Amino acid sequence: MLPQSQIPNPKSKIFGPTFEEMLHPHTVDPAIRARADRARVEDPLDAINLFNIHWRTPPAEGQAGAPAERPINAFVMPHALTGVDAEIALLTAKDFPTGSHKVGPAYSVLIEHYVEGLIDPARHTLVFPSTGNYGIGGAWVGRRAGFDSMVILPEGMSRERFEMIEHFGARYTKTCGSESNVKEIYDECKRLTREQPDKIVILNQFAEMGNYRFHYHVTGNTALELEQQLRAQLGTRGIAAFCSAMGSAGTIAAGDRIKQAFPDCRIVGLEPVQCPTLYNNGYGSHEIQGIGDKHVTWIHHVTNMDGLACVDDMECLRALRVFTQPEGGAALVKHYGVSEDDARAIAGIFGISGLCNLIGAIKTAKHFGLGRRDLIVTIATDTVARYHSTMQWMAEQHGPLTEAECRATVDHILRNQKTDWFKDGTPENRRQWHNLKYYTWVEQQGKTVQELNAQLDPEWWLAQQAKVAEIDRRILALRD
Repeated sequence: MLPQSQIPNPKSKIFGPTFEEMLHPHTVDPAIRARADRARVEDPLDAINLFNIHWRTPPAEGQAGAPAERPINAFVMPHALTGVDAEIALLTAKDFPTGSHKVGPAYSVLIEHYVEGLIDPARHTLVFPSTGNYGIGGAWVGRRAGFDSMVILPEGMSRERFEMIEHFGARYTKTCGSESNVKEIYDECKRLTREQPDKIVILNQFAEMGNYRFHYHVTGNTALELEQQLRAQLGTRGIAAFCSAMGSAGTIAAGDRIKQAFPDCRIVGLEPVQCPTLYNNGYGSHEIQGIGDKHVTWIHHVTNMDGLACVDDMECLRALRVFTQPEGGAALVKHYGVSEDDARAIAGIFGISGLCNLIGAIKTAKHFGLGRRDLIVTIATDTVARYHSTMQWMAEQHGPLTEAECRATVDHILRNQKTDWFKDGTPENRRQWHNLKYYTWVEQQGKTVQELNAQLDPEWWLAQQAKVAEIDRRILALRD
């Protein structure tokens, strides 16, 4: 647990950024910006770090509080590793507080509830149902905002996840199973709410539109600004595709904003081969922690998806091993001409689901025949810091990483990735994906058929997007 000095006063107001300030952190008051920049390194558990929820690079030494917009945190993959002519650019989440972008949705869901008067630090315990990164983000955000916070996640998640939740000052409850056992998480939420109805507030990432709005406005517009930057640097022309694996299906909401700017952009969702719920109503356990939760989430705009691809979990683990181990980095330099700087960068930006997104982007490039001057954007969601125990398990199962294995992994999993397990977003498939929501949200979670059918109208989603401006006004009013 946190020392008493690091626990915020529950009687004080929550002081955090607007959606627009998370998109453009240089617009924050310079004094606040300077405090947040210093705290990033000097005191990462200080609540002022809420203003470090953004996709921009940290300041160089001596530049804290500088008013100019900082570069977007992104990395363009070398063609020698992807085997495709299209450019694949990843927004990298390693410099967010907690080391994952899911802290952004956790904050956005919390602050929306707060400005609406639905939660009070003096009265409520916040519960963050999760299979990993959202729960870690909730632990960090909830405690920084002065709330008693609890995370519910499956017992089969990596050891590092539980350690980080405790480090940030929250509690956790383990449910049975692993990544795809979300139904059991929901059951525990219902139990807690039933037993403590006046105290427990569930901030459900799978249903809360604050998650959608963070990625629509902050991640989506950041991707559009990255496109302008890469257009000048690489000669690309627009964004041809946006790829994202679905856990809560928050991140894929960025595609809705991108498609408004580039109507021909393909939004491609990704699932594990081992749990292909949208692909063929499948189910099962898998090792891509953070995605493939065996249901279609409420906030997922499935009728705007242009494709669905499934990725093998062991291919992700094998590629992560190569990218993050010293032997793998050496092989990238020696056999594929990757610069030592790029090899070091690659080692520091990928976790398991980030590799899933990269493999899915390669599949997408091949499926749609994307080539030179086409740009695919995806997300490096966290880093290997959450998966050292998983990498240790891989070493125990497969032995030391060899140069031959490194080359086989890059050649077969990346450069020669197959185009199987891919479905196009036809009208029939989109309606099927939408219909799957019924079984979780109407039968189990209390939504009505009328609410479900309303999501078939594009205007429903436009109305959700339009709420960003009003929420920002209410956040600013709290400061006054």
